[in-house]
Amino acid sequence: MSTACYSIVRDIISLAHDRLIAMPTRSAPPPSDDALSLDNFLCFAIYSTGHAFNQFYRPLLDALGLTYPQYLVMVALWTGNDQTVKALGEKLSLESSTLTPLLKRLEAAGYLTRARDPDDERQVRVRLTPMGRALKSRARSIPPCVGDALGLSSEQLKKLQADILSIRDRLLAARE
Repeated sequence: MSTACYSIVRDIISLAHDRLIAMPTRSAPPPSDDALSLDNFLCFAIYSTGHAFNQFYRPLLDALGLTYPQYLVMVALWTGNDQTVKALGEKLSLESSTLTPLLKRLEAAGYLTRARDPDDERQVRVRLTPMGRALKSRARSIPPCVGDALGLSSEQLKKLQADILSIRDRLLAARE
């Protein structure tokens, strides 16, 4: 990564970190007896936390020129390049109608290519370009920012993630 890019990312991370530290923390309000109170909704706690994550990531991802969903697509491709649109959609829990516009924008930006699979014309394969692979080095500084902002150890983060994924899996199983 060039010194200029490193400096920009460092400044954005510092700004985001300073903003997060300056934000007042709210303790959970005492639960009410009303079953329909937002204070009692785990789903609202998770939903509002999702919004807080988006606000936290925005300045970091702006430096890369990516939205959060585009970032997730890139992370999935950095983990395993040359995937079908269907496989990406399954990994990211995105419908094709949501994923396709994301892929088109990333392709227009020069980060990936989409092409029909020569062995199965029904499948579209997605591959990183050299520019898309190079973006990974600029994005490496983003994940540590979350742990720093939350003040959690890597073990605590892994446990929290496992608990949240367990909730997701139980809800998906209950839906069936």
